[in-house]
Amino acid sequence: MKKTQIGLIGLAVMGANLARNIASKNFDVIVYNRTKEKTKEFIKQYGNEHLFGETRSLSQFVASIERPRNIIIMVQAGKPVDAVIEELFPLLDSDDCIIDCGNSYYRDTIRREAYLAPKGIHFVGCGVSGGEEGALHGPSIMPGGSGENYVRLRPIFEAIAARDFNGWACVTHIGWGASGHFVKMVHNGIEYAVMQIMAEAYDTLRKLYNLSAPGIADIFEDYSKGKLGSYLFDISLKVLRKEDEFQDGASLVDYILDRAGQKGTGKWTAIDALERNVCVPTIAEAVFARNISANKKLRTELSATFEEFHGKNLPPLNKFIPLLKNGLYASILSAYAQWYDLITQASREEGWEVNLAEISRIWEWGCIIRAEILSFLHESFLDAPEWVSHLFAIPEVMSAFRESVPDWHGVVSIIIEHGIAVPTIGSSLSYFEAMTDNEHPANYLQGLRDFFGAHTYERTDRKGVFHTEWSDK
Repeated sequence: MKKTQIGLIGLAVMGANLARNIASKNFDVIVYNRTKEKTKEFIKQYGNEHLFGETRSLSQFVASIERPRNIIIMVQAGKPVDAVIEELFPLLDSDDCIIDCGNSYYRDTIRREAYLAPKGIHFVGCGVSGGEEGALHGPSIMPGGSGENYVRLRPIFEAIAARDFNGWACVTHIGWGASGHFVKMVHNGIEYAVMQIMAEAYDTLRKLYNLSAPGIADIFEDYSKGKLGSYLFDISLKVLRKEDEFQDGASLVDYILDRAGQKGTGKWTAIDALERNVCVPTIAEAVFARNISANKKLRTELSATFEEFHGKNLPPLNKFIPLLKNGLYASILSAYAQWYDLITQASREEGWEVNLAEISRIWEWGCIIRAEILSFLHESFLDAPEWVSHLFAIPEVMSAFRESVPDWHGVVSIIIEHGIAVPTIGSSLSYFEAMTDNEHPANYLQGLRDFFGAHTYERTDRKGVFHTEWSDK
């Protein structure tokens, strides 16, 4: 067998589909899986002139790849990645490269990069988004690592990636070190938040207007034809219109237990933001919402204790729909501002040199959060003055908010008045209000802190640090 251009370890759905994608672009790839039978079955079904499998040993797998070797790891994040690296380590030579395309925590990527560097082995943390369909037909790819390694991997990555709205590959060199996995982590945090924002809109329409799931789908379909167009809105139409197989004429979504799962990437994003002193309340609230949903038993008990609150002055549905549309758009835009602020701060602290315009571009297609709004953000960042340090300061974004803020206020007021929880829509609005407010009540907080802890404060009328004796001893 001829030596292949790249190897791939891990034949779960994502790894298997990524291997097939690579082979379909005429790159020779050899695959390996811990379970030999899985490799045999995969090659039996999909093997061809570009796709091979190694079932004898890991050393034979490594020997089958052209040097310097490029090996993709597609295994579960955490200890499984470390285990594969330990097995590969004695088999590799200087200038070989391991590419972790799983959902690894970026601090693990920093550690692994440092561990392999003394032997001259390169390590690239690479985010891949798009689910199993994206892996097969074209994902959004977010590689970090050195620029030299990106040049080396670029032909394969560009060939297998999705295409943006202008036909360019949805891949770019994110930046140095672990930036690829960091940006993928934030991408997943965005995913959490946007889905929760949409869920709150769904909850509002069914509770305030007693709409059926297909009826809500009709409204969402109208939303998806404009500035809210996205993959998540597209698939929500299918979820809401799916009929239940056990209940004739009923919607499946009405019989799904209201308890959401999570794999931790949203929590990682919120924790990292706290450690960097960056405000991302919408992601945090999305994580908290899933945590609350998990307390199904307690929620059921408490719901019987308190009466439902019914407000007044509910507008007609035809007037509420456009209010909600603008409220959703502004909420998502505000949430993006939070995420980009986190990426900017991390890039500055870590020296990654991340390009926000490029990130917006490669998220236009292929990934789970692909949406029309990303094209708008891509163009906005390209046109933004160099001094702009926050999304809210970009002129085009300012205009978008000015058009949406009145309706945003109105829809949040109506929803809260009628007793429905909207933690992410509400926190997005609160973030916007706080970030655009020149006078915060932090002066009051500083007074309290100085009173009980002599923490000192600054003044508005003179320089220096001050402390006051607030009361007699």
